[in-house]
Amino acid sequence: MSRRLGALAITAGLAVAVTGCSGGKVRPAASARTASFVYSFNLNVVTDWDPATSYSNEIIAMQNVYESLTRYDSASRTVKPRLAEKWTRSADGKVWTFTLRDGVKFHTGTALTSAAAKKAIERTVAGKGGAAYIWDPVKTIETPDPRTLVFKLKYAAPLDLISAADYGAYIYDTAAPGGGDLKKYLGQGHDTGSGPYTVAQWNKGQEAEVRLGQFKGYWGGWSGAHYTGVEFRDTPQVTTAWQQLRARDVTYVHRLNPQLFAQAKSTGGIGTQATPSFQNLLAFFNTAAGPLKDVALRKAVQNAIDYDGLVAALKGSGTIASGIVPNGLVGATTSLALHQNTAEAKRLLNQAGYGPGKKSLTLSLTYAQGDDDQQTFVTLLSSALKQLNVTLRAKPMQWDAQWDQAKNRDAAERQDIFVMYWYPDYPDAYSWFTNLFRSADPVNFNLTYLDDPGVDKRIDALPQLTATYRTSAQQAYEDLQRELVVDKAVVAPLFVQQYQRAFAKDVGGYTDDPAYPNVVFAYDARPAS
Repeated sequence: MSRRLGALAITAGLAVAVTGCSGGKVRPAASARTASFVYSFNLNVVTDWDPATSYSNEIIAMQNVYESLTRYDSASRTVKPRLAEKWTRSADGKVWTFTLRDGVKFHTGTALTSAAAKKAIERTVAGKGGAAYIWDPVKTIETPDPRTLVFKLKYAAPLDLISAADYGAYIYDTAAPGGGDLKKYLGQGHDTGSGPYTVAQWNKGQEAEVRLGQFKGYWGGWSGAHYTGVEFRDTPQVTTAWQQLRARDVTYVHRLNPQLFAQAKSTGGIGTQATPSFQNLLAFFNTAAGPLKDVALRKAVQNAIDYDGLVAALKGSGTIASGIVPNGLVGATTSLALHQNTAEAKRLLNQAGYGPGKKSLTLSLTYAQGDDDQQTFVTLLSSALKQLNVTLRAKPMQWDAQWDQAKNRDAAERQDIFVMYWYPDYPDAYSWFTNLFRSADPVNFNLTYLDDPGVDKRIDALPQLTATYRTSAQQAYEDLQRELVVDKAVVAPLFVQQYQRAFAKDVGGYTDDPAYPNVVFAYDARPAS
């Protein structure tokens, strides 16, 4: 069950390679004064057009083109209908029955049926890419009639949540028009989704990278005010994006720096929104080799971190983390926030023979090059550790280089501390635990290198608890977090990212849902009349 690079690149600010072919000549950029919603993003949008394997920045376009059976509403913490209008589950949580909407058509003109939906899921699973692992609980899919999907599971799991995943849950036509190769067809900037918009143009490498056009046959209809097109621009410089927003050349900027966001809040014609996310920054400690193999030293580093100072320095773009699981998900707890305790850090260092008046200690840390928030954390930690006779060799690196070091077969060559963002593939805390703390050989995203059969067993029980006994699941998550954060001290949750958006004030109906990071569901928004 792996988390791929692309999903992390969104938050780490890394450049990602774009695959596929150009969609043609660049059209003039759409104006925000037309019926197009113009989204300014700081990276290339598309890395993979295939809904089976997509796992990166293209989520901001794909969620407007493709749909899943359900959709999670973070505000109400409930699962809502999408392509499935209703669903039921058996008492043991191992049989789920979904009833599809009637009258839905893919952009290819093919009707959505249970057989088509089954083919899409089976193709995603067979591809073994992206977030395909979310379907691991499924043993069989049955289609007793054209509108009914029956999932029989190997073990109880919250399939309503899984079906709402931000990646890997798309339902799509598995047949390319004319019977050609689907992978090739998609890679040329086409789609086979059922959403309100369809891919109109892909200008690989250009500023106006992606344009989506209205799918007039959309099952939701087009009565009332709607944006009939969406444009995604690649604008690396935040100051440029801000200027374009003020000039009304773009509708929406997904993130400004704290200074510009403060300015946006007092600028006429500009709306702002700050939303707690499901995305957090974590510092992983190497438990397999090096100094931090000693739990006392891990706890010393934990206590040296100025968590409150870090959040203050972020000026609203981050909030205090309380444990591993952000608020809004089963497993979130209010009693696990960490705070700096320099005296305790000194005591623990001394206990291990290090610190002021004793041996000096050197630790290595890597973090994402170009990420200002991570740089702020490193600066604060370096200063705090220096006062404790600890030298932090912190190195900003591109993701691939960090990843290669973290996966070195020689555990002693790996980082002592690895800094990385995480957010769930579907709105459930399980993603953090199965990916980040369950033992794996070879190492995948478990960058603490923890190998604890007892922890593994408890992680494996989480999906069934969530599906059948949510109160017990809540307690299990809380207990696991106390063990990992407090007792074993394998990780330091640093902060939860606070999304700070700026957009044209006359955009109506816009809400930010952290279950779908950086996504604007343009169909739900309303242009000015």
